[in-house]
Amino acid sequence: MLKVIRKRWQQWVNQRIPRSDQRVFGQRNIFILPTGAGVVFGALLLIMLITGINYQNSLIYLLTFLLGAVVVAAMHQTHRNLSGLELTLIQAGEGFAGGLIPFRLRAVSPRHDTLALSLACDDVILTQQHIPAGQQADVSLSVPSYQRGYLQPDRILVETRFPFGLFRAWSWLRPVTSAIVYPNPLAAPDVASTVQDGDEQSRTRSLDGNDHADIRPWREGDMSQRVQWKRYARTGEMVIADWEGEQGSPHWLDYEAFAGVDRELRLGYLAHQVLERSRSNSRFGLNLPGQVIEPDTGAAHTSRCLKALAIFGLEQPREGGPLTYGTRAGEGSRPVAAAGGRGAI
Repeated sequence: MLKVIRKRWQQWVNQRIPRSDQRVFGQRNIFILPTGAGVVFGALLLIMLITGINYQNSLIYLLTFLLGAVVVAAMHQTHRNLSGLELTLIQAGEGFAGGLIPFRLRAVSPRHDTLALSLACDDVILTQQHIPAGQQADVSLSVPSYQRGYLQPDRILVETRFPFGLFRAWSWLRPVTSAIVYPNPLAAPDVASTVQDGDEQSRTRSLDGNDHADIRPWREGDMSQRVQWKRYARTGEMVIADWEGEQGSPHWLDYEAFAGVDRELRLGYLAHQVLERSRSNSRFGLNLPGQVIEPDTGAAHTSRCLKALAIFGLEQPREGGPLTYGTRAGEGSRPVAAAGGRGAI
């Protein structure tokens, strides 16, 4: 029964507060109820009123009605404190799965000061925000992420209990723009790409004592773990061992190189390799099913590759569904073709 009531309540709220990156709070979308302290205060006023009636004491009447007037004024002030506030999502951030993703919001209170404003999403609460009349204030709310993909909070709670804390006025912002959550980086096993550069030199030498490996000179982008350090110590020549089957280009990070591995593990491995190549400022490209990012360097290239990994195989969140953390497409579904879609900022 409670689940049915909660579901109908959520549906009613979603109809009353549709998804939008901008919300102006007013009579239609502000909710107000007494807090626990307000309920206790009201009960005490009722007891005082009954006592005054019983003893016919004018001073008790005076105090009761005076405090009652304060309660009514506090209720109107609490509602007014939130009324007219304009809240806009101006940037949805990026980050790695399991961390906090920043959502940058701009609050404007055109008519009067907004005091003791609180913003919350899940267990993260941003309290005591003061918005002066006619001015704007930018705040950053960190939203927890649990898996890679699009992060679209279902609701961002906006509330105030000013003054006195006897009443709680609240509403929600239901943003359209999604943040991008990168895969959690996982240390990748030493594998070679299956992608050929086309201009790669043929192997000319065999590794001593092993017929199943070739060696070649070290090139920019090769991982340090594959360098033959003993040979380097003897001859001063830095070479790389290419074992049988490792005939791909070292400039490519390849989804197909991790054969037999779960998709999410592959993406975690690739995210780790992207960060590793980025730290060493090495030139690299990314090969995903249905999408190829040509080799390049720099922060923009790294961001593009991480975004491609984040949204690989996922659909862009849309209005009308349970899209708190995006939707996953099936393993065999058609992957997203572009790394930077709508909602990536």
